[in-house]
Amino acid sequence: QVQLVESGGGLVQPGGSLRLSCAASGSIASIRHMDWYRQAPGKERELVASIFSGGSTNYGDSVKGRFTISRDVENTVFLQMNDLKAEDTAVYYCRAAGSFFDMWGQGILVTVSA
Repeated sequence: QVQLVESGGGLVQPGGSLRLSCAASGSIASIRHMDWYRQAPGKERELVASIFSGGSTNYGDSVKGRFTISRDVENTVFLQMNDLKAEDTAVYYCRAAGSFFDMWGQGILVTVSA
């Protein structure tokens, strides 16, 4: 099993930056990819970014060029969010997936507002 702990959310002004962290523990060697999703009020959950075990990344169209996903050697995954817009306001969820598991974090609120 894998456990995920998210941190770094909060309130930021439009145009500002924020960095989310997701610390994975447990059977981390079995993780195939880790993702950030988000869900805004009244909307479906959408994929924001993914990072795969080989290091390749993938981004949702709405965040390309503004958000960057990365990870460190201790299997903490980061989401650097720049040039934030009001429409980025959402609960952000970290996800870790492997061959036999699919784990989600508890979610963390990001609010972009003046």
